[in-house]
Amino acid sequence: MKTSYDPLYLFIGGEWISAEGRDTAAVVNPATGREIGRVPLATAGDLDHALEVTRLSFEQWRQTVPDKRAKILKRAADLILERAPQIAAQMTLEEGKPLGESLDEVTRAAEYFEWFAESARRIDGRVVPANRPGVLQLVKRQAIGPVAAFTPWNFPAITPARKLSAALAAGCSVILKPGEESPSTALALARALDDAGLPKGVLQVVFGVPDQVSSHLIASPIIRKVTFTGSVPIGRLLSARAAEGVKPITLELGGHGPVLVFEDADIEKAAVEGVANRFRGTGQVCISSTRFLIQRGAYQAFVDHFVAATQALRIGDGLHPDTQVGPLANPRQLAKMEELVADAVEKGARVLAGGEALSGEGYFFQPTVLADVPMNARVMHEEPFGPIAVLMPFDELADGLQEANRLPYGLSAYAFTSNARTAIDVADGLEAGMIGINQYRIVATELPFGGMKESGHGSEGGIEGIEHYLTHKFISQV
Repeated sequence: MKTSYDPLYLFIGGEWISAEGRDTAAVVNPATGREIGRVPLATAGDLDHALEVTRLSFEQWRQTVPDKRAKILKRAADLILERAPQIAAQMTLEEGKPLGESLDEVTRAAEYFEWFAESARRIDGRVVPANRPGVLQLVKRQAIGPVAAFTPWNFPAITPARKLSAALAAGCSVILKPGEESPSTALALARALDDAGLPKGVLQVVFGVPDQVSSHLIASPIIRKVTFTGSVPIGRLLSARAAEGVKPITLELGGHGPVLVFEDADIEKAAVEGVANRFRGTGQVCISSTRFLIQRGAYQAFVDHFVAATQALRIGDGLHPDTQVGPLANPRQLAKMEELVADAVEKGARVLAGGEALSGEGYFFQPTVLADVPMNARVMHEEPFGPIAVLMPFDELADGLQEANRLPYGLSAYAFTSNARTAIDVADGLEAGMIGINQYRIVATELPFGGMKESGHGSEGGIEGIEHYLTHKFISQV
């Protein structure tokens, strides 16, 4: 398996543009803290060029017959799967997650291109019966226009894939701005699309100073649609910028996922699988379970299972086959974990497992379990985007729901119970866009992915995923 890091480029107008003559940013292997590459940062001229070729290619691409669009996307999916081991190795080098998780992510990214390849063939309209004779009334759905898509570093394959596959299937041209900390994965997707026959200029991939790139692209009248995955504060900022141009925006933002575990549940299953869910991706997962609310009669049993499973996790370089938890992505995340734990302990919380950064190279932080955390601790309000889990008891269903819904986030939530009535009541009462009952696996290509409240609006994936890239046109003809 190749473990060297590939050169990085901008991709504009079908051309791979090197860093020559441009500022660059370091790409660091978070397992070692050492630089492995330099990513070129787009100039204002690069962004203007990207906008112009995106504008010019849109008309051609939207008029490309759906069957041809579908075949290109399907071929790209096949190429991604063929190249999955190499793409996954690059992802682990730049982002840090265990190689098995990287390989699974690349596979699921390919599935999105397969799914939306078929969706391209199903963009239909309707005939509306008229109240007047001799009148033909049609509702047509067509591509909304050029798209600016912004994705983060933590899922560098699947997050761009969700956006690109749906937008391209709809007939939109796209400028993608991935995270600079994990750039090679998005470029691998672009290369697969290019090799699959995507017309030149339909997709651009640019990197740069995030605030400068987003303000430049969103302000352009060429861009008709914005989509963003990332933090709540940046989502607010981009939403305001999009509103200035009256542009629709899809936002998939942060969360603080509650888990309600009732006394009648399979406690060991809820705990052991909860550990796997919480610490997957080193906890840098927006839909991860973070607050475990356990009915008091089952609390101690859950704590025992959860702590034991946490302490058994193997931490290390994601390229090592035995690693279950890799490093945090960057020093900022490491410092944030130290701050959250120190704040909680200072205010009275108990550390049941972990709680410290590992000495030596890389950005490693122990999988951490906190109990007796007071409500004024930061971790009870801020998304712990890292390997921290909070355990707390509750008494009645209403108490659990009140705590689960207390925060302004509403991305994911989970519940474990053997009572069908409880399951129905909890699912109805939880304020979240995605809910898992007796399981933590809530993501699939055929399902909508998105939240409510301050966790964003709009869904990606499933039949809902393509709708945001389409506009409705009504035609009345005599």
